[in-house]
Amino acid sequence: MRRTLFAALPALAMMAVPGWSQMKDNQDKTLTCQDGNHWNHDRLVRHCEMKEQTMGASKGGIQIDPGTNGGVTVKGWSRSDVLVRARIETAAPSDSEAKSMVSQIRFANGSAQLKGEGPTGDKDHYWSVSYEVFVPHQTDIDASAHNGGIHIQDVKGRIQFKALNGGTHLARLGGEVSGHTTNGGLHIELMGDSWDGKGMDVNTTNGGVKMIVPANYSAHVETATVNGGIHVDFPVTVQGKITKEMSFNLGNGGATIRAVTTNGGVRISKS
Repeated sequence: MRRTLFAALPALAMMAVPGWSQMKDNQDKTLTCQDGNHWNHDRLVRHCEMKEQTMGASKGGIQIDPGTNGGVTVKGWSRSDVLVRARIETAAPSDSEAKSMVSQIRFANGSAQLKGEGPTGDKDHYWSVSYEVFVPHQTDIDASAHNGGIHIQDVKGRIQFKALNGGTHLARLGGEVSGHTTNGGLHIELMGDSWDGKGMDVNTTNGGVKMIVPANYSAHVETATVNGGIHVDFPVTVQGKITKEMSFNLGNGGATIRAVTTNGGVRISKS
């Protein structure tokens, strides 16, 4: 896997790139306690709190890891700062104990690292942190999740992700994107008429791949599956033996968009 770092673009250069106009300026806060996790322990009391923290953007990008349980959502916006919203959930035998656990949980170590850390859990004590992070459109991201999904949208940079149990949603990205999920699908939404940056290389072991592509898009596409079918809405030319691996150009070709799975189907649809 290539590890090329991206330098931050000056604000005027960002405005000059056509792809930025396709990105959404995300301002809406959607993470709440109402849609949080619900542990199947009738004898335990659940407590949830929302925390917010505004930070300056880090030139070295941002690392996000909620810990054992929790998901990650990253949204690009037009502001130059970073807003971190964390949903902290706890469960314990009593309400007072569940509430007191919140003060023992850390969700941020400065603007460059967001990591959920807390007390050691046992059969009577559980906690989780889920993130909703608003970042400048030009930001490098390294996101991990163990038991939870990853959603990244409207960002350009060196973007890496790794998920164990949870799907991944990537929308309107640019730069160099790479990552893997073990148990979960990949949902990809492309923007504009071509990829702005070096390309995308993502895969899943157990889950399908769904890619939504504008009708006039130009790129080199690579996809494959071991156990599943491949459906492409675009007319493509494939030379040689037809297998469960496909490599073709859309439009005039361009940067490589690679999305593969082992156990699951692949569908590439027009938006």
